[in-house]
Amino acid sequence: MPEPTPPAALPSDPAACPPSCGGPRVRAIPPGEDRERLMCPDCGFIAYQNPLIVVGSVVTWEDGRILLCRRSIEPRRGFWTLPAGYMEERESTAEGAAREAWEEARARIAVGPLLAIYDIPRISQVQLIFHARLLSDDVSAGPESLEVGLFAWDAIPWDELAFPTVHWALREHGDRQGRVDGAPAVNPAPETLARWARGP
Repeated sequence: MPEPTPPAALPSDPAACPPSCGGPRVRAIPPGEDRERLMCPDCGFIAYQNPLIVVGSVVTWEDGRILLCRRSIEPRRGFWTLPAGYMEERESTAEGAAREAWEEARARIAVGPLLAIYDIPRISQVQLIFHARLLSDDVSAGPESLEVGLFAWDAIPWDELAFPTVHWALREHGDRQGRVDGAPAVNPAPETLARWARGP
């Protein structure tokens, strides 16, 4: 492999990798770094692959019921989840959470403070979950949902939740009993998981 261009001179945009190059296709440790990256051996361009950011919210209606969506897509098709998904470019985290609520549940929401930040290294995700308030109870399934519903706490389908982080965010919301103050939660400690496992 040719000696790569020093990092300071590397292109910052994939389009800067000249058409005559073969593009990023080999894995190597660039100078000044400590891990393998996908690189172009012709010009030294580095194709950085970074964790994805998921944004979503625990959305409540005036009576305290919580908005859940039953997934129409894999993974975990048919299981219930919070309205959440990947951030898009050029949007804020709150804008992303509001967009996901509309796309998945046709829900208009007012996004509040951050409820939790969950690190999921095994799938290279960081999840930001907000408190949010439903502006109207007129909701319906979007293209990624089989159905949507507003659930009282004792009616939440705990055994049919799609992902651990959905469970964590709901339990964190319940533990805070509607408060929106305080620092965001993080991945729950083992003792917290054990307490939650004893039941709602």
